[in-house]
Amino acid sequence: MTWQFNSSEPVFIQLAKKLRVEILTGTYGSGEQIPPVRQIAFEASINPNTVQRALLLLEDEGLLCTRGTAGRFVTEDGTLLAQAREKMQRAEVRSFLKKTQELGMTAEELFKIIEQIEKEDNGDE
Repeated sequence: MTWQFNSSEPVFIQLAKKLRVEILTGTYGSGEQIPPVRQIAFEASINPNTVQRALLLLEDEGLLCTRGTAGRFVTEDGTLLAQAREKMQRAEVRSFLKKTQELGMTAEELFKIIEQIEKEDNGDE
């Protein structure tokens, strides 16, 4: 994993966001154990307490659960994972739409550009 943090928000929030994305995109699958706090802290060069705070956020959301001394695992609740994935996707789209509206783009212009880019990326020029 590549760990890069910025000063715009607390590191534990940034770490929680990164791990949330990895959980919701399947890097860590349902029921899979995530690395221990100390390993994440070492790899990310951050304090273990910071990692602990991030993981507690994800536990509060229900994405992670602790199994005694065995460690933390991704929830096996497929419905919860699907809902969290959709929530994240909707937030990203909402943010993107806000930016396009600030640029004065209409929905038609946006769809046209998306179609053009999709064709270019698929080699259908």
